[in-house]
Amino acid sequence: MPANQLSKEELERYSRHLIIPEFNIEGQRKLKNAKVLVIGTGGLGSPLLLYLTAAGVGNIGIVDFDVVDDSNLQRQVLYSIKDVGRPKVEAAKERLLALNPYINITTYNTRLTKDNALGIFRNYDLVADGTDNFQTRYLVNDAAVLTGIPNVYASIFRFEGQVSVFNYTNEQGETGPNYRDLFPSPPPPGLVPSCAEGGVIGVLPGIVGSLQANEVIKVLTGIGDPLSGRLFLFDALSFETRTLKVLKNPENPLSGENPTQNGLVDYEEFCGLKTKPKQDKTVKEITVAELSELIRQKADFQLLDVREPHEFEIAEIGGELIPLAQVEENVDRISSDKKVVVHCRSGVRSQKAIEMLEKKFGFTNLYNLKGGILAWADEIDPEMAKY
Repeated sequence: MPANQLSKEELERYSRHLIIPEFNIEGQRKLKNAKVLVIGTGGLGSPLLLYLTAAGVGNIGIVDFDVVDDSNLQRQVLYSIKDVGRPKVEAAKERLLALNPYINITTYNTRLTKDNALGIFRNYDLVADGTDNFQTRYLVNDAAVLTGIPNVYASIFRFEGQVSVFNYTNEQGETGPNYRDLFPSPPPPGLVPSCAEGGVIGVLPGIVGSLQANEVIKVLTGIGDPLSGRLFLFDALSFETRTLKVLKNPENPLSGENPTQNGLVDYEEFCGLKTKPKQDKTVKEITVAELSELIRQKADFQLLDVREPHEFEIAEIGGELIPLAQVEENVDRISSDKKVVVHCRSGVRSQKAIEMLEKKFGFTNLYNLKGGILAWADEIDPEMAKY
């Protein structure tokens, strides 16, 4: 059967598409012939992949290097308990082919990098970005621009989500804005917490990921008006939406009036994640094994927890709770004459607390718990809840 033809079984499966006048059999054929690359198989990637698969997108590539964790199941509906510990791309492919055996799925069980991105992107007509960090978002955007394919973008945080279509070329041959037009530069490292740090309500990825899938289908089939040049914002708490205009930036290094970038760059460095520590001032660290030994020996030290109260309720290791935002006003509760071990979930907030205390109050006895309570759960107490 020719590649653009639909089998009897496919005609029956997609019958609700075929009877839509604006969509019909031509739209379904376009989906079957399309090649879509999905970056990330987490909260956004789960509904996105399920609906693209169900819709009949014929060739789907999946990039992810992570494994399924218990904490994923609150929102990543692509997986089940039996998938915990498996590579996400492997579990995703199995689930998706069980949903629709008439499509092809290619998996890339690897981290997307500046070295492999262009080679992967060149095999696809469109990329859908479901990632949760700025360095990968800029990498996805730049690779999409350099290979000339649209980038259907979405992001989520707590109760808010956003969707847009970048680098889309319309029928008149006009290419719309890309991610760098909206965000010319990344925020300072640590300013915007990830979903792992800040949380996300479980249903939000389903809502936003479905909207993202809708934009992918519109772009592939040519129906409707894609979100090119517009950013859709959704607030699940207030159930309010806004759509903002996105304009092209003449100083965009990739697509502006005088482009200065013709390849991929080091995105860790671009996002400020490779800043060299000052040689004369570094935060002292202690490992979870060393902390465990201090506790076992009943050593005289103070353990300070700078997480939020709701995190403390989930899991704690006996520290005194002073949330990061309240550390400065509670400085009198922090000892200056014995060792103080400061911890948070992963070690990021505790490092910020130490840097502030050392700079403003001259503390010299503070130690950051390397890896935070996550490392404690991994290495010391496997029964502890990870979140």
